[in-house]
Amino acid sequence: MNYRRDIDGLRAVAVLPVVLFHFGVSAIPGGFTGVDIFFVISGYLISGSLLDDLERGQFSIGRFYWRRARRILPALTFVILLASIAAWFILLPSDLHEFSLSVIAASTFWSNIYFWKTTNYFSIDAELRPLLHTWSLSVEEQYYIFAPILVYLIYRYVSKRWLTILLPIAIGSFALAVMATSLAPTAGFYLLPTRIWELALGAMLMLKKPPALASRPAMELIGLAGFALIAFGFVTISESDPFPGYNALFPCIGTALLIYAGQNHADRPATLATRVLRLTPLVWVGLISYSLYLVHWPINSFVHYLSLKAIGVPTIIAMTVASFALATFSWKYVEQPFRQKRAFTAPLPIFGLSATAISLLCVGGLAGALGNGFPQRFPDFSMERIQVGDWRNGICFNEGGNRIEDWNLADCTRTRGFASNVLLWGDSFAAHYVSGLEANAQKIQANVIQYTYAGCPPNLSYFSYARPACTRFNEQALSIIRDAGIQAVILSGRWTDYEVRGFDGLQKTIDRLRDMGVKVYVIGQSPEFIADVQKIAFFAKRQHAVNTSWPMAMDPDINKRVLPFVKGATFIDPLAYLCDGAGCSYADAGTRQFLYFDYGHFSSAGATLAILKYWPSFATGSEIAKQSSNPGTASGEPPQPAL
Repeated sequence: MNYRRDIDGLRAVAVLPVVLFHFGVSAIPGGFTGVDIFFVISGYLISGSLLDDLERGQFSIGRFYWRRARRILPALTFVILLASIAAWFILLPSDLHEFSLSVIAASTFWSNIYFWKTTNYFSIDAELRPLLHTWSLSVEEQYYIFAPILVYLIYRYVSKRWLTILLPIAIGSFALAVMATSLAPTAGFYLLPTRIWELALGAMLMLKKPPALASRPAMELIGLAGFALIAFGFVTISESDPFPGYNALFPCIGTALLIYAGQNHADRPATLATRVLRLTPLVWVGLISYSLYLVHWPINSFVHYLSLKAIGVPTIIAMTVASFALATFSWKYVEQPFRQKRAFTAPLPIFGLSATAISLLCVGGLAGALGNGFPQRFPDFSMERIQVGDWRNGICFNEGGNRIEDWNLADCTRTRGFASNVLLWGDSFAAHYVSGLEANAQKIQANVIQYTYAGCPPNLSYFSYARPACTRFNEQALSIIRDAGIQAVILSGRWTDYEVRGFDGLQKTIDRLRDMGVKVYVIGQSPEFIADVQKIAFFAKRQHAVNTSWPMAMDPDINKRVLPFVKGATFIDPLAYLCDGAGCSYADAGTRQFLYFDYGHFSSAGATLAILKYWPSFATGSEIAKQSSNPGTASGEPPQPAL
């Protein structure tokens, strides 16, 4: 294949927004879509390499993996080693334990599956996982398992009918990606089946090269359209939008158009878009783009871990400079030596070195996991036992492994002796209130019945492959409301998790409940921190912090975005009661009791305080009978519960 400077320029267009997005530059909310640009480029270049081998009669699976090992493993091993050294000195025991598992996953190319099971890419604590970004490398490596075989079979036995085979695969993968945005968004983001179409798009562009258009202006427009689509994705797509799926079309189609506009046509001058991509600064960034992608995220992760706060502009600039410096070093002294003809870059030494590197990384990861993160490194840190009330796991709080039928009214009635029956319905961010119910029972004046399921929002429209029983669980709530004489329902959830699917289902659920004649309350998102509050307290002590207030890690406007979807219900905003402009208290200032037992679930002390501050009172039956919303709902101001 002839070298194309514009492809390296396109790599720069992909990697720079990714870096800026990860470093918190809000002007590029869709910067993460740069990874999709990389997928299309990879599909294009890998297919071209395979086709070259086939045309020359040099096709070999071993030769293919030899080239891939030389390209991918040296820089990856270098970065994992550096990150492991930093992790030893920085990460607290539980986090080093998790990091060690991710080392094994990243070095054996299944980290996308590991992080699918453990971390949402857009979760508030994602920045504290130094190898999270390796998920995309794993997607590509898994693609490399079958791509050379498929290309060979099509070339050899199907007479190069590339589109006949690849187009249905791409369409099927895209359809799956679209469905996954609503049914299994985390799996859809991380896993290969919903990403194949992006790689296949690049492959089809290479294997079935479309001819250049006769019209010069048309070719120019194609190049400009490619830039416009990519820019549109960077500026308009955000982490709250469904992705991938339809939204991934913008970066992927834009990339395909730019690659097509730059395909070599000896008798035609380069388009304006291609000339821009060939600019020396962009080409240079493209050359170091792989190393830059690898090094920038661990730098970002460790800086966030040491501060556990939002990063300021001077720090962002310093991280950017450090990333480019380390990436340049990695490209020149790690990547390049292995891409040149040397004695140690022959197939046998490369495979030997690769096996040795992977084995050593796995041994190191296993040691960290079995050693539970080596707690002796931080003798002054210990996780104390925080008092948490009984959530009645397995019965009143279903963790996903229990039968829905095990729930029963008697065991899950948490306060008793009152005239009104109130159902508390939601996920763990509903269950975390039960610890404070008993202490506030006389102020609540209602029999509060707990009906909660982990990762299952109180939304009758919600479906998840990770929680397939959630739909049936929510439908059963309607029967409970009828059979138990429920007069009011309190809906609560971790709304930050569900925004990507939209809140339309919440409004439909409220409408359904009102049709049943019950009063509806919706409790908005309560505070979430970037890490466990005990870790925050540990680092705050090291920083000589004078109070227990700490910045939230979530978007403080989340409840404002929930508000339009709670018409007909009384909306309560916990942030208005628990936080101020400086942050939220993670511990009681007087007793120093922790108000949370992790990053955001209330402890007994926290739940007691939260209910005291903003739970509705049911002291009079007339309050439940009212079907109109609290005036605060319409205005966006938090309601004032009568306590």
